[in-house]
Amino acid sequence: MSQHHTLLIVGGGAAGVSVANTLRRQDKNIDIAIIEPSEKHYYQPGFTIIGGGAYTMKQTVKNEADLINPSVKWIKDYADTFQPETNTVTLRSGDVVSYDYLVVCPGLQLDWQKIAGLQDTIGKNNVCSNYSPDTVEYTWQCIQEMVAKGSGTALFTQPPMPIKCAGAPQKIMYLAADRFRKHGILDKFSVEFCNAGPAMFGIPFFAKALMKVVAEYGIKTNFNTNLVAIDGANKTATFEVTDADGNKTQVNRTFDMIHVTPSQSAPDFIKNSPFANAAGWVDVNDKTLQHTKYPNVFSLGDVACTTNAKTAAAVRKQVPVVVDNITNLMNQAPMREGYDGYGSCPLTTSLSSVILAEFAYGGKITPSFPLLDPRKSRWIWWIGKKIGFPWMYWHLMLKGYRFDIPHLASYAEKFVDKD
Repeated sequence: MSQHHTLLIVGGGAAGVSVANTLRRQDKNIDIAIIEPSEKHYYQPGFTIIGGGAYTMKQTVKNEADLINPSVKWIKDYADTFQPETNTVTLRSGDVVSYDYLVVCPGLQLDWQKIAGLQDTIGKNNVCSNYSPDTVEYTWQCIQEMVAKGSGTALFTQPPMPIKCAGAPQKIMYLAADRFRKHGILDKFSVEFCNAGPAMFGIPFFAKALMKVVAEYGIKTNFNTNLVAIDGANKTATFEVTDADGNKTQVNRTFDMIHVTPSQSAPDFIKNSPFANAAGWVDVNDKTLQHTKYPNVFSLGDVACTTNAKTAAAVRKQVPVVVDNITNLMNQAPMREGYDGYGSCPLTTSLSSVILAEFAYGGKITPSFPLLDPRKSRWIWWIGKKIGFPWMYWHLMLKGYRFDIPHLASYAEKFVDKD
């Protein structure tokens, strides 16, 4: 069987649904279809605070069918292979779908198998992770068990980049530490951050502020320390530690609780596609989001090769660029270089405060609220994290409403090196 659509979108997550619904608002007649196998749609930024006990799974999930405009065809199947020379996509079922324009945005995959033993123990033995809807609720259970126990070692890991929301591995650490502090038992715990990278955060402007948060909680940091194996039953984690000369050694650590962030990569069907670059990501111009080889193909979200943070906030800024450039291509107009690499990471530093980190390509600091020092933890951003940002996601972005909050790099300069 085969079918044809003017615009075909691979992936019905934040990027795919937003592109479809935004373009539909602009053009009532264009033929649009989305390939997406999942019936549930998750607001993934909420997973951090589910793990911290401040949100529920019910607040993060809706039916996919309720989010896609009824006039957009939903193909409930998996994309399997791409044939860009004939403008076709073959589905796992064997059906073939052709297109005039293609948007590739299936997200990324969690590579649990890259950490030896993890798949056998995740979700039990106090081995938890906020990175999957199947495991996130167990994180809160583990934290509660640690509070009841009253002491112990809690490890929080971060793998090599790139990953979804680079701040998420430490966000849950601060929420757990704040729980321990509120119960008066923080000093009874050894809370440690084991990061494969060399610093708390990839942008020094925010890394310096986060080191102050770490010091406030008495958290121990272990950089260049990558989790490679785990024995849940024996509560033992194996890390590969790289020294200043590049020498690698393996170190075993015992734990009472460990929050694991799995390695992440482009989905295998993308890695094996004609659209992938050498690293497996969809190869696009980082400003227009148009494919570098196939002009009628665009990509955005986590799967694109752009060097921005992989966050929903980045998608919000990418969607209008993709929609405008598809429209420009249809009208034989030039591409718009509209995406500057913006991303946002609301760093939950406690159960009532957030540092709103906003930045663009090259680590440029780009605050949307320039009168406020972007390095400071604030209660108002906690309200944004729990209420404001989810509302914007469900009721504005996914529904295809175009809205913008300007972000300006110039205002951040007055805060540099000022404490």
